[in-house]
Amino acid sequence: MQRVKLDRIDRRILHDLQADGRMTNVDLARRAGISAPPCLRRVRALEEAGYIRGYHADVDAVALGFNVTVFAHVGLNSQAEADLKAFEDLVLAWPEVRECSMLAGETDFLMKVVAEDWDSYQRFLTTKLTAAPNISHVKSALAIRNSKHQPGVPIVLDEGDGPAEGGE
Repeated sequence: MQRVKLDRIDRRILHDLQADGRMTNVDLARRAGISAPPCLRRVRALEEAGYIRGYHADVDAVALGFNVTVFAHVGLNSQAEADLKAFEDLVLAWPEVRECSMLAGETDFLMKVVAEDWDSYQRFLTTKLTAAPNISHVKSALAIRNSKHQPGVPIVLDEGDGPAEGGE
């Protein structure tokens, strides 16, 4: 994966695709101030360089019946690399875990878990998570509401400017 040096046009392309991954190449090129063929070449180069990892739909969890989101703070008995990797591999098999990050400090992993209801989360907790090997403790924090959901990163459009927000 070869990294390309990002110029103003590349940053605009990344900014706009991050805000709307379904934007047509023609619209993207217009916003970037270039024609469609070089815009498509730049997008492909950004994909090949690993700046763009993929495209997905932002699905409404509640509309699909997932009414509960829980952040589970997981502590392990052992933090040996093999044990950390074994836990990470196990988490990959759990579809209800939508995000999992290893942390420094008291909590080894923070997981975002979705469930249909509290009973479904408790079943996941008791039959999968706490039943897994090497689990020391789990602290569950029920999300009440989500006041901001903005995937990706803040992208600086012009050198010297701060990060761009929204879909300028």
